[in-house]
Amino acid sequence: MEDEELIPLSALQHFLYCPRQCALIHVEQMWAENRLTAEGKLLHERADQAQTGQRHGVRTATAMPLVNRDLGIVGIADVVEFHTGEAARVMPVEYKRGRPKQHRADEVQLCAQGLCLETMLGLTIEEGALFYGQSRRRVRVMFDATLRTLTLSIIAATRALIEAGQTPQAEYAARRCDACSLIDICQPRLLGRTVPVNAWLAKQLEDD
Repeated sequence: MEDEELIPLSALQHFLYCPRQCALIHVEQMWAENRLTAEGKLLHERADQAQTGQRHGVRTATAMPLVNRDLGIVGIADVVEFHTGEAARVMPVEYKRGRPKQHRADEVQLCAQGLCLETMLGLTIEEGALFYGQSRRRVRVMFDATLRTLTLSIIAATRALIEAGQTPQAEYAARRCDACSLIDICQPRLLGRTVPVNAWLAKQLEDD
């Protein structure tokens, strides 16, 4: 698959959070910062610098480029740990600003990193970890059959959305939309109206 056809790993998380957000970013090439995204950038600053190190028998690589051309995905791992000794294994570690979420967007993004590492290194990646800045704790994520199947389905759905080149209609949901940095661009309260335009205009005239 050609480089321009590869889907960034971040698009998978955007899709699971909100397909419209995914389209605004990856189809319409729009972006905006808010406090949450700025805090996320600060958390990633160290991991975004490509370097290697070793401590307590674990070699780490930060900002490691990833690709799986069979699946058509590309990205950068915050950290990849290479454990040696009896418990030898390789595992990606993704840094997140907040806390563990009810949906599986973070897990899907991490699993996709594992799928890239499997093809790049020629071995099975059984697990990864999510480090949440708010709790300052790691959450272990097993790449079981259920998560792998979900990840593959999200890759396919995200690719279909981006290739279609159409942005889904806005649907306002306070918990999701109010935290989104693109809310002013998306305008979900206005563009997500289900009331017919003529009825909405009539209501405005009545209010006047």
